[in-house]
Formats: sequence, structure tokens, C-alpha cells
Amino acid sequence: MIFVEARAVTRWYHEWIAVLIALILTVATASALLASLGLDPVSSLHRIFIRPLNSVYGVSELLAKATPLITIGVALALGFRAGVWNIGAEGQLVMGGLCGGAVALAFWGVDGFWVMPLILLGGTLGGLVWGAIPAFLKVRFNANEILVSLMLTYVAILMLSVMVHGPLRDPAGFNFPESRLFHDAATLPKLFSAGRGHLGFVFALMFAVLGTWVVKRWHLGFEMRVTGLSPTAAKFAGYSRDRTVWMALLIGGAVSGFAGVVEVTGNIGQLVPNISPSYGFTAIIVAFLARLHPLAVIPAGLLVALSYLAGEAAQLSLGIPAASTQVFQGLLLFFLLGTSLLVNYRIRFGRIG
Repeated sequence: MIFVEARAVTRWYHEWIAVLIALILTVATASALLASLGLDPVSSLHRIFIRPLNSVYGVSELLAKATPLITIGVALALGFRAGVWNIGAEGQLVMGGLCGGAVALAFWGVDGFWVMPLILLGGTLGGLVWGAIPAFLKVRFNANEILVSLMLTYVAILMLSVMVHGPLRDPAGFNFPESRLFHDAATLPKLFSAGRGHLGFVFALMFAVLGTWVVKRWHLGFEMRVTGLSPTAAKFAGYSRDRTVWMALLIGGAVSGFAGVVEVTGNIGQLVPNISPSYGFTAIIVAFLARLHPLAVIPAGLLVALSYLAGEAAQLSLGIPAASTQVFQGLLLFFLLGTSLLVNYRIRFGRIG
């Protein structure tokens, strides 16, 4: 028989060794898959992971793709520490982009320093409201926040589609399902002369620093961590589980909504039916890769963002389907979960009794 037993002692560095092993296993498996397709693994990995970063344009694109991953990854790391599993960040991102984009269109053509803050606020509030729904249902009816937040994602995507096909559609857009292009006052400034890297990346870094401060210095961070580690101990200490659920989901929703409005005002420049290639879901991988440490979300987000660039490069230069991005990310999540299990548990072979 095979038994899984909890380890009596684990060290902090075991988690980071597990991350390193997961990365090595992911690269090794990806190399084997490339070899099975008749490609040289070393040159292929260099072409799809290193070559895209040999230009200012490539670095700018990397930062553009890392921005929502880092932003949402920080929020999810805080929520997961509290044991609140917000799997609907993608929907909260979409709702933030929709609400922020609607504000941008409502003030279309209006110039003023206050336009962009108002747009960012609208997107943040849109995500916050979308995160409040599973929080209310969890606290009031004990509904599973995983299922509720996940299902709301598809509601948000459908709402975006309805709006760009209807009220928010560009009247001069030849009936295409897209809004007007945002004017200059409603778009974030670029960081480089080439590529799409924009000011949102600086905001993402600020969120990571703020998240670290919450975890290390703020009582709320300690309360969320205690609640996640031991609900019984948290209750004994007088911490409210309901309050933790509200805070985790509201923070996750607001930050994800902010990431959504940053995406549409920084990268896209208008509302379209699809504003995210599943950044909200991929940010879950980022949070676990960072071992739920907000500051470590920065390198984790950059690494996972590189997988998006690698997928595009593989499609163009090697003729590999674009789904290779999801394959790489799936392998990484699989090995992260597997090594995490072995950090906290050991496998023992023996007989019952």
C-alpha cells in the first residue's frame, strides 16, 4: 500500500527548492516534447525563450504581458494565504475593463488630468462589485466561492460581448463588435518607443510592494494568514472568518478590476469581445510559483509572461500551435503542485496495520 504522511518538520527553503525542481522538470518535459516533434530542444528553447528578449520591442512586450499577471498575482496571493479561493479573477478583470472602458467612452474626447484617474476608479469599482458577489453568497449562504467566482467569469465575458455588440459599439465601425478607440487622455503612457509596455507595469510593482507591506507589517495581513493556517486558532483569537472572506474577495476583485482597466487603456486602446488571454487564470500559476509571497510575484509574473512570448515565437518560427503556451503553463502548474505535496508530505510504502 502507498501512504501519504505529513512531515513533522519543513524548512522555509524547501519551498524554493521545490520551485526550482518544478522549473527544471518543466523545461525537461518541454524539451522532450520538442524532441518528439523532430526539433532540436536546445536551439528551439533558445529561439522561443531567449531570442524574443534581444530587442527593446521584446522587453516592452514582456512587461506589457507581465503587468496583469503581477497585479492579479499579488491579490490572489493575499487571498490564498487566507484560505479564500478566488478563482474568478478573470471575470473580475473583464468587468473592470468593461466598466473602466465605459467611463472612457462616456468622456470620449474630453481632455483633463482627472479623466484617467476616473477611468481607473471605474474599473476598480467594477471588479470590486464583481468580487463582492461571491463574498456575499459565501458569508450569507455558505456558497462555495470557487464555483461562484468561476461561473461569474463567464457571465462577465458574455456581458462584455453584449455591450460591444450593442450600446458601446463604435457607430462608425462598420458594424464590427468593438468600441471607439480611446482618446489620448484615456490611454496610459508608454514606457518605451517600441512595443506596448506602459505605465501599468509601474503600478504592478507598487502593488507587489504594498502587498508585501500588508503581509509583513499590517495587522490585516497577519489576521488573514492566521485564518488561512488555522480557522480554529483564528476564532479563538477573535478573528472573524466572515471579515476575512469579505476582505480577501474585495481586495481580489478590486485589484483584478484595476488590472482589467489597465489592460484596455494600456495595451488594447478600446473595448473588444476578448480583452484577456486568460490572464486571470494564469495569475493563479504566478501566485503559486511565488509561493504566495507578494514580492516574489514580480519574477514569477515575468517568467510566466515569457511563456506567452515563447508561445508566439514558437508559432511563428517553429510552426508549433499557439496552444504550446497553455501546455507549458499547464506543465508548470502540474509540477508546482506535485513538488508542493512532497514538501509537506512524504510517501511511505507498507501494509495496513
